[in-house]
Amino acid sequence: MRADIRRAFIWMTVFYIAMAYLESAVVVYLRALYYPTGFDFPLVAMDRSLVSTEVAREVATIIMLLVPAALVARSALERFAWFCFGFGVWDIFYYVWLKLLLDWPSSMASRDLLFLVPVPWVGPVWAPCAISVGLIAFAWVLLRGRSRNPAYSVDRWSWVLLFGGALLMVVSFTLDPLLNSYGLEALSEVGMASEEALRNGRNYIPEDYPWPWFVAGCTMALYALWRCRPVPPAPVV
Repeated sequence: MRADIRRAFIWMTVFYIAMAYLESAVVVYLRALYYPTGFDFPLVAMDRSLVSTEVAREVATIIMLLVPAALVARSALERFAWFCFGFGVWDIFYYVWLKLLLDWPSSMASRDLLFLVPVPWVGPVWAPCAISVGLIAFAWVLLRGRSRNPAYSVDRWSWVLLFGGALLMVVSFTLDPLLNSYGLEALSEVGMASEEALRNGRNYIPEDYPWPWFVAGCTMALYALWRCRPVPPAPVV
């Protein structure tokens, strides 16, 4: 692997672990304010301005994941690889820090509000952690391939499988909230939705996680990862 990539792995890992601590610290403050007896569903309605601030914070988080990748990478493919690596490290250590600071989650099956953009994402902790491991592995494959061969690239069908798998995994997180009218309005004290939608949303407790969607998405992504592996050049006879 190229020397610049090896050095970047160290510093990028340190940066994203520190970034994960900042993210978890915000959650510590919010839970101290809204969940002094412990976090669980149904969620407590927050001030509307805080919900907007949380949505903006998540957008800012994605930008913070993108910028270091843009600074250290030579190509669009390498930038994407570093973004995947950063997302994976950040998300895993986000839960590591929460466990150290709050002793939460109690298990990998604990339900969490994962994301807010563009709609709430809900799922067990093991699911985003599994995705994060896959993202780190994918980043390693891409960066190793580019290090061995500057012309290394990902074929079209692999991209189709990757994004198709990602879409199925996103559906697994958003399907149940959407079917139960659990939108951003239900998170705030004053909402724009109908009273029935707000009432249903604010009483929302996740039931069975639609894991078949997640497994189908993982299967597609893993097959794409296998296709992307760098193949050693044939020996010259």
